[in-house]
Amino acid sequence: MSPSVLATGTTVLAEEDLSMFGTDPWWLIGLKAVFCFAFLMLTVLISIVMERKVVAWMQLRVGPNRHGPWGMLQSLADGVKLMLKEDVNVKAADKAVYILAPIIGAIPAFMAIAVIPFGPPGNEVSVFGTRTAMQLTDLPVAILYILATASIAAYGTVLAGWSSGSTYPLLGGVRATAQVISYEVAMGLSFAAVFLYSGSMSTSTIVGAQADTWFALLLPVSFLIYMVAMVGEAHRAPFDMPESEGDLVGGFNTEYSSIKFAFFMLAEYVHMVTVSALAVTLFLGGWRAPAPISTYWEGANHGWWPLLWFVVKVNLLLFLFVWLRGTLPRVRYDQFMRLGWKVLIPVSLAWLMLVATVRALRNEGYAFGDIVLWVAGAALALLLLSFVYDAVRARGERAGEKEREEAGKAAGDETFDPMAGGYPVPPLPGQTLPPVPRRRPRRERETAGVGAGADGESSETGKAREADDA
Repeated sequence: MSPSVLATGTTVLAEEDLSMFGTDPWWLIGLKAVFCFAFLMLTVLISIVMERKVVAWMQLRVGPNRHGPWGMLQSLADGVKLMLKEDVNVKAADKAVYILAPIIGAIPAFMAIAVIPFGPPGNEVSVFGTRTAMQLTDLPVAILYILATASIAAYGTVLAGWSSGSTYPLLGGVRATAQVISYEVAMGLSFAAVFLYSGSMSTSTIVGAQADTWFALLLPVSFLIYMVAMVGEAHRAPFDMPESEGDLVGGFNTEYSSIKFAFFMLAEYVHMVTVSALAVTLFLGGWRAPAPISTYWEGANHGWWPLLWFVVKVNLLLFLFVWLRGTLPRVRYDQFMRLGWKVLIPVSLAWLMLVATVRALRNEGYAFGDIVLWVAGAALALLLLSFVYDAVRARGERAGEKEREEAGKAAGDETFDPMAGGYPVPPLPGQTLPPVPRRRPRRERETAGVGAGADGESSETGKAREADDA
């Protein structure tokens, strides 16, 4: 049973009906909770093996092929190995927080799946003779609940870096804090556009509002912003600065081993599954079948079939995570923060204002053609203002360059020592670095030494000089 539709003028919003939740017997609620936990754990095991296999395929390697058929039990073997490793407790650590941090990081990662719909909200399926919805529960503010649990999980990373009593974990924890704050803002703004179109924060109602068109097509900018923000939220490459082994050894989890380290790894992959499931719910139609299938097959969105479409969509997004890791190099931290604060957040704000304007005009009964004209006029005005601003800024930059050149000429050719005091220092305005002497490539020297050198020396003299240089 799909949610009914509430029509007000020309605006169509999905009516929020959560009466089908909270009526299941206690044993069915427990069974659903076990299913959600098993779904996450099984998906994590599959995603770890898939990551190794896909990256090996991209790099023309074999990948895991020993444990189980085609190496499919490799991630299970890794879990057993981590549990049997020696559990080391750092002497300088704050022991209580040090032990509690992995638990704080792992448990909230499992909580968000409780409000994700795997199927229609109506009593579509029968479990041991009891009709029920394919969702553990739903809330009028389900999306805010997911954001809250994701924020709590960030505390595990921060506390792990602080309590370890070491420099590199502390730096990783600080990076994770700034990263979560920066990208949760853009993620929340991308959610706001979905709320405006669906008229609800309930996950089942949002999926019901995508019966005709997925929000990824209606709100493409919000979808792209969320895709970037979810990679940053999950601390995955190319945004894995909190645990970058190139400069932080391992980041916030450097001082952890055995089962505590396994908790952090589990939380990372569970978070990947959670943000992928949320992307499917908000932008990709949730459990609904793709358009060609649902158009020609009426039963595609009924029974147990919606669970299949949901799992396929989630695994495609997990493949995207792996693809990014095997393709893109890690960005610099300043580039990452600039992307969040100077690109994603301003674009999210401008897009949200545009979406709110369009919804307000639709509520007032304006025709679609009039709305397009208003939006196009506003876009042209913004482009004109940006061109004027760029022209004025470019003129100011040229004037500043002229002033610096004149100051340099007035100061004369000042000798600059880049290693003053034994430390490399950058040049001041008006100063230039001395030219770096460079030797010609060996091929050019050999070519010039056949007859005479570049300075008129004979080939024998040139060979002798090259021997002395060697």
